[in-house]
Amino acid sequence: MTTINTHPGPQDSVITTTVDGVPVAYSAPASMTTGPRLAIWLPFLGGTKETTFPVLEKLSEQGFFALSLDPWQHGERATEPAKELMTQVFDGFRERMWPILGLTALDAYRVADWAISTHGLANHYVAGGVSMGGDIAVALAGADIRVTRVAAIVATPDWTRPGMTRVGERENMIEQGDPTAFGQWLYSRLDPASNLPAYARAPAISFELGAADTHVPPTGASRFREALGTTFPKAADAIRITVHDGLDHLEAARSPDLQNRAVTWLGDEENVAR
Repeated sequence: MTTINTHPGPQDSVITTTVDGVPVAYSAPASMTTGPRLAIWLPFLGGTKETTFPVLEKLSEQGFFALSLDPWQHGERATEPAKELMTQVFDGFRERMWPILGLTALDAYRVADWAISTHGLANHYVAGGVSMGGDIAVALAGADIRVTRVAAIVATPDWTRPGMTRVGERENMIEQGDPTAFGQWLYSRLDPASNLPAYARAPAISFELGAADTHVPPTGASRFREALGTTFPKAADAIRITVHDGLDHLEAARSPDLQNRAVTWLGDEENVAR
């Protein structure tokens, strides 16, 4: 069933629907006659497809068919309030977070099939997101060879997040605990840092990171690029890492400048990673 959300935007609406049980929102470009490209933008932990509407509208202004979805256990798929979910995630990070990352990446893969087929889109697409959403976008690029470009804000390719502290508590290190068997299965197949060959084709990935971020330390992206460089130098060269002085996790996640840089990156196929 498809409904219209009257959130103001360049096309005056964002359309919401359900795809194979996954709640989806999308904003189509002004013209659909040239087979536009798909852009998937994914929200942060506790966020929903609705929180991405401003970015969807910016992407559709660039000519993308811009789409988001409720991550597993979020939004219409939630089984508890977002605040309670976040508490549970940080009390048992690997048990709770790894399934959210992995299952949402697989959901996005399925939803991309639907969007491309149903709306006559180009067969390659871009993806991005903030924090958890960026983690998922990077994982999606390893799983789906159709992803050519990724923009990840305050995100990491390493699901283990070495050195992770609680948001706003620089000295409060998170004890991550152990994953479930299913979470470990997802990690072993979808964690980017554990699956370097999946990036050998060199998708262009931009990380926008905060220098003062101890929740998602910026060193995760640099380790990923260095590891790729030893075996897949072309893939390493396709990664751009920008660390913004003075910004912690929330400041970087909320920065309009970083959001605009991410949107511009996704729309610029000629941009050279640096």
